[in-house]
Amino acid sequence: MRRVIGWRWTFFIAGMLIMSLGITMSIKGKVIGTSPWDVLHVGLFQNFGLTIGTWSILTGLLIITSTSLVLKEWPKLGTWLNMFLIGLFIDVFNWLLPATDVYVLQIAYFVVGVFILSFGCGMYIAPNMGAGPRDTLMMILVEKFGGTIKSARMGIEVLVTILGGLLGGPVGIGTVLIALTSGYIVQYSLPYCRKVLLKCIGNMEGVKPFY
Repeated sequence: MRRVIGWRWTFFIAGMLIMSLGITMSIKGKVIGTSPWDVLHVGLFQNFGLTIGTWSILTGLLIITSTSLVLKEWPKLGTWLNMFLIGLFIDVFNWLLPATDVYVLQIAYFVVGVFILSFGCGMYIAPNMGAGPRDTLMMILVEKFGGTIKSARMGIEVLVTILGGLLGGPVGIGTVLIALTSGYIVQYSLPYCRKVLLKCIGNMEGVKPFY
């Protein structure tokens, strides 16, 4: 059992690390826009200071508090770690990765970043250690108001994109591309990462499935 838990936590944290690298790369290539939530985080950073990662944590904390009041229960440890570590990793990578004003390099940053963040997303979801704050919000909207996960996600992302755009966040064709393509990449990376995770764990006989 310790082996199972150990590998699950390893994939969970490594996935968030990889996803944060991809998020930061897409932000570095913001000349063509960035993801809906990062449009908001960058807009808040440009207007009120702090760091992009800090705003990611603060918006996540606001969502966790709100969803906890609705559900009348505290989320899993993984949800709290998701909120904190992704914001922390974004700031670390933002400091480590060099910025560029070269248009072609910014596009390269963006394109590679989309693939990396989408793969990392599938990797951190694979061990099922707790949904992120924004995913929890999406599920609550579906449960309370009906509709599909796709429509709930689209509605949330349109709203935060508008809000972030009003704050001067980087809205562009890249914002649309991330919204349209990241889900497809995760669709392939998630089962792949689960397969690798099961291989790392080894014999699963008698172990309760974690997804």
